[in-house]
Amino acid sequence: MRRLLPLLPPFAFLVLFLVAWQVAVRLLQVPAFLVPSPISVFAEAWNSRADLVPASLTTLAGALAGFAAALVGGTLGALLFSQARWIRSSLYPYAIFLQTVPIVAIAPLVVIWCGPGFASIVLVSFVLSVFPVLSNGVEGMTRVDPQLLELFSLHNASPRQILLHLRLPHSVPYLVAGAKVASGLTVIGAIVGEFFAGYGTRHPGLGYLILQSAGQLRTELLFASVAASTLLGLFMFLVTGLAAKWTLSRLDEPGSA
Repeated sequence: MRRLLPLLPPFAFLVLFLVAWQVAVRLLQVPAFLVPSPISVFAEAWNSRADLVPASLTTLAGALAGFAAALVGGTLGALLFSQARWIRSSLYPYAIFLQTVPIVAIAPLVVIWCGPGFASIVLVSFVLSVFPVLSNGVEGMTRVDPQLLELFSLHNASPRQILLHLRLPHSVPYLVAGAKVASGLTVIGAIVGEFFAGYGTRHPGLGYLILQSAGQLRTELLFASVAASTLLGLFMFLVTGLAAKWTLSRLDEPGSA
């Protein structure tokens, strides 16, 4: 029971928010096509579960693939950037540039290059989520204690040994922090990718449902799709947080190094 106590305040706030939403819609007589009531949204979500569940699984698959690519690509990029200052000064600004360009401006180009479908969705998700992993990894690999570097040098450690046995283990908490940030961004990237690449696919994702329901003024389904997207992002964040906690606890165990 004690483990559930921290969940009570946010759950209570959610219940109060939904009740206030329901009361406000009824009292102000807001048209359903503008803001539907929570009850009607829940009812629509249940009635459209045959569409929402497969769409959520499709978006989750794209987000997971993009997240995995971001972890691998961000870690490899951090390993490269940590090797020399001239590499960081030459390439890191382009990584920042990639992060600052609006993803909605890149997504149409990705679809042109890769075609509509799953590959484009994964690539958009990767582009949006790789930078937190990369930047945190670079931070962890370059902020190593100089005395430890001197100790490795005194023992004639090669650059590869320094990288694998000093820089990489030191960067794990930083990479974990970057992964937690990237976990939520992958869902956003997958949905944005579906806005442009989801049409014509056999199994459309939540991004397609959002656009379709908005175009048809099916506001209840639109709210349900947005809620499903939020739950996916929360799921990704919680799972990543649990994996991060397990990883860091393993590192803290005696003899784990």
